[in-house]
Amino acid sequence: MPSQERRPGAGRGPTPHPVPEPRPNELLTVGEAAYRSGATVAALHHYEELGLLTPQRTSGNQRRYPRHLLRRIALIRMASHVGIPLADVREAMAGLPADRAPNRAEWRQLTGLWQEAIEERLATLQEMRDQFVACIGCGCLSMARCSIVNPRDRLAPRPPT
Repeated sequence: MPSQERRPGAGRGPTPHPVPEPRPNELLTVGEAAYRSGATVAALHHYEELGLLTPQRTSGNQRRYPRHLLRRIALIRMASHVGIPLADVREAMAGLPADRAPNRAEWRQLTGLWQEAIEERLATLQEMRDQFVACIGCGCLSMARCSIVNPRDRLAPRPPT
């Protein structure tokens, strides 16, 4: 018996029919695109407002997503998870083809743009980790003396009364 998946907006329990695999040129509704990408419908609308996605529109003005946009959505979500601002994502994605999924070389070039930013974030996180370990390791745990937690406390140098 084929596995049954839940469709967006379905009630409790599995749907009575399996969710069919879309054909390569099939257009997805916003709900289907959200379901397949793991994003919310609101997120997809937000990405469209920011110019990150350009779904097609039906004669009734309903959004339809070509399957190749699922890759863009995945990239947007991944970039967002690692802290790349959506404005930077939009700028970088402007050079990608709009009518098809980017090829491997195009993806590599795109992600290469963020390599330096990711390396800088890693260095900052490592520095924060080292400061944290040093602070906990010193044993003082004093808000009055700690130059990391309380660097501008002018009362710290004064002796306790």
